[in-house]
Amino acid sequence: MTDTADHDERVAGDDRSTGIRERRLAAHRGARRVLARFGFHRTLRERLALLDGAADVYDLDELSDVYGDGVVEALETKVAGLLGTEDAAFFPTGTMAQQVALRCWAGRTGDRTVALHALSHPEVHERNALSEVGGLRTVRVTSEPRLPTAAEVRDFEEPFGALMLELPLRDAGYVLPSWEELTEVVAAARERDAVVHFDGARLWESTTALGHSLDEIAGLADSVYVSFYKSLEAFGGAAVAGPAELVEEAKAWRHRYGGQVFQQFPTALSALVGLERELPRLPEYVAHARVVAAALREGFASAGVPWARVHPEVPHTHDFQVWLPYEAGVLAEAAVRAAEETGDVLFGHAWEPSGPGLACTDVHVRSAGLEWTAEDVKTAVADFVARLPREVSG
Repeated sequence: MTDTADHDERVAGDDRSTGIRERRLAAHRGARRVLARFGFHRTLRERLALLDGAADVYDLDELSDVYGDGVVEALETKVAGLLGTEDAAFFPTGTMAQQVALRCWAGRTGDRTVALHALSHPEVHERNALSEVGGLRTVRVTSEPRLPTAAEVRDFEEPFGALMLELPLRDAGYVLPSWEELTEVVAAARERDAVVHFDGARLWESTTALGHSLDEIAGLADSVYVSFYKSLEAFGGAAVAGPAELVEEAKAWRHRYGGQVFQQFPTALSALVGLERELPRLPEYVAHARVVAAALREGFASAGVPWARVHPEVPHTHDFQVWLPYEAGVLAEAAVRAAEETGDVLFGHAWEPSGPGLACTDVHVRSAGLEWTAEDVKTAVADFVARLPREVSG
């Protein structure tokens, strides 16, 4: 699976069909109801409106930033405070942020091997950047659709200097371990004298399932990466948070990697706005995603679809997967037709082939989805299923 703009809109699977992506985006733009409306669904004018009221989060009469000072430093301070770390460094992309963090740890541990999951973002979506650019070596602790277990980490047959854990594990269905499992995995890494780095691109929305605050979660790791646009709806950007010495070195490598951008004030401001406006709402989105997921299961059962899966059955975050026994192109056409003809977008993202006659898609619930009741979801499922062929694949 591949990302477009690294934000869940995949140019794969059904998007190989001529025009299907364009139709889906057009339907999304004109829809009366959607479960989520992301930045790439909006015009430039609409995106710039995100900064309306930015004076509530930062003094706009201050001088603009130059090479990482001013509003960028204010954002770094804010993130470090939220995560309970000594410091944080702003980066233009998460790919750059994690490469830098892990190579800094390699210099400290003397071991350039990074243990991670086979489905983790660097392994699937970054064109081997950790090795090709960072000079690091990766080893896969597991390929099971869950986070690694403490036993797998403790008994892994090769030495490693750092363990990277993606929280939640996006390509496995946005899944999280339990708090007890997470603490045990971290302890197992510590037993091996390895540092622990959290890929927390979506850490912001993980507090509900883990049952602990952001600073408590981040406090388990030696360093944490967070994204500002995946759930906070900022224009882009990321941060690495951790010990002050590590962050200081990360800023030096940020410069070497070309990430010391002359001015970043629009992105930094949008991130501060996201932390102010969206972060407090994420638990509400997670709760409603569970309502939507339950209604989807009931809707497919009532519609007589012989095999359908919502994964996880109870979503760990406000994102989850739906699996259906049809070819990706068939599902894509039915989803787009239902959106075009009813004005309701139930499935707003690409369908990915996942086996013979089987496909899956991601479902995201944000502020726009809060107006959907369980009955609304079931009605939309019926409209969608009515546009599928009677005979399922296989």
